[in-house]
Amino acid sequence: MVRCKTMRTFKTSMLISATAAITLALAASAGAAAPTVVKVGSLPGTPKQYNKVFITKYGSPKAKKVLLLIPGTNGGAENFAIVGPSLVKQVPNLQVWAMDRREQALEDNSMMIKALKGTATPQQALDYYLGWFPNNPVNPRFRPKSQADFAFMKNWGMKMQLEDARAVILQAKKAGKTVILGGHSLGASMAAAYATWDFKGKAGFKDIAGIVAIDGGLAGTFDETDTKAGAEAALANLDVPTASSPAPKPKGPWLNLLGLPGFAWATGPFAQVGALAAMKDPNGPSILQNFPLLPRYLKADVDTTNRGALGFAFDNDTSPSVLSLIQVRAGQLAASGDPRGWQNGEVTPIENVVAGFGGDKYGTNGVDWYYPARLNVDTNGASAIECKSEAAKVLGLRLCHLGQVNIPYYAYQTSLTGSRNGVVNGANTFAARSKVPQSKLVVVDRKTTNSHLDPLLAAPATNDFIKTVVPFLRDKIKTR
Repeated sequence: MVRCKTMRTFKTSMLISATAAITLALAASAGAAAPTVVKVGSLPGTPKQYNKVFITKYGSPKAKKVLLLIPGTNGGAENFAIVGPSLVKQVPNLQVWAMDRREQALEDNSMMIKALKGTATPQQALDYYLGWFPNNPVNPRFRPKSQADFAFMKNWGMKMQLEDARAVILQAKKAGKTVILGGHSLGASMAAAYATWDFKGKAGFKDIAGIVAIDGGLAGTFDETDTKAGAEAALANLDVPTASSPAPKPKGPWLNLLGLPGFAWATGPFAQVGALAAMKDPNGPSILQNFPLLPRYLKADVDTTNRGALGFAFDNDTSPSVLSLIQVRAGQLAASGDPRGWQNGEVTPIENVVAGFGGDKYGTNGVDWYYPARLNVDTNGASAIECKSEAAKVLGLRLCHLGQVNIPYYAYQTSLTGSRNGVVNGANTFAARSKVPQSKLVVVDRKTTNSHLDPLLAAPATNDFIKTVVPFLRDKIKTR
């Protein structure tokens, strides 16, 4: 029996040709200039070469409004390669800035850039980054970072993220911009936290003119760790494991999204190589189909093309529930063919997944390889938005100004928390406990039609996130 999705009724009007979709998607992602490097403050134990973040900018530098977007768990700035160009075309006087965190500086994107340019193949990129596993004689090959050398990343949490974002925001404000802070998933949680944060006596919301929370937030949106014991245990789990570490051993400072022991960093290369293969040789046999390190649950039970393999891994009906953070509603494997291709038919054409994860010539990409798990620990500890909670004390969270927040708030919910209305309830609770005017609270629920990445990657003409956030940005946010 073929392990593929349950057949749906596909509306002809929703079908998008591969050629047209990939042209649109790649044109959007190619429109950005080289990222701007912004110097940020120092952190205990962090070498100075990592005191910087990277901002990809869309739109005219003369625009008076800036929407700064923070990516979510394991996310990178390229996640916004579709919505960034779309928003600046539809909202007058708007520029979109997509943020890459400090950890972007740890990545070796050299072979990815070559594959994108056509001076190397996706197969050569796969061999370089992962082909040496288990013991293949690949040379030259990628040398991954060791967690033992990056134990300091245990401290790369919410405080770091918000202070780094503030450095970017203050730079924009110095240039006369009105800044709206937003993000996707955990990035949306960071935007909400920023508004309530105490920056040495100054409330964060005074820096910004609004919040755009794309499938994320606080106030019960996600999991909570509001106890002293829970926060301490979560922190201890970020220690670098050693031979003498008692069982259960800590997992270290990097989040391991695929759960591959010793390969926390591999999520990024797998996603990017898969996208590059679908870009460069969409109808060729999948180069990942028989690759031993890629988890079995990301592979179809039939031979697929590179395009089919990418669709199977990302589509909500075939991607496993444990990877709901990467899912879209894209279509289905073709009913026939050897190998099987991909049939678009829902809100996100698979070519937009290619554009969101294939990388660009500057090394910007859609997945952080060395993502600091402390961000998630702190987000869970911040959920209640209590200045003096036990978790806040342990984690050093300064969420002290919720009651004063009086700026417009936009929230968009997908199926990720839809079963309990996490984003919707979180936004409404945030507004009720603050001074956010009801007239400037916009809550959009698309849990029945969108998966987690659809707001970022859906075809712009039919993207409900774009349709609903445009009037919010245009009408509810006034330049200062």
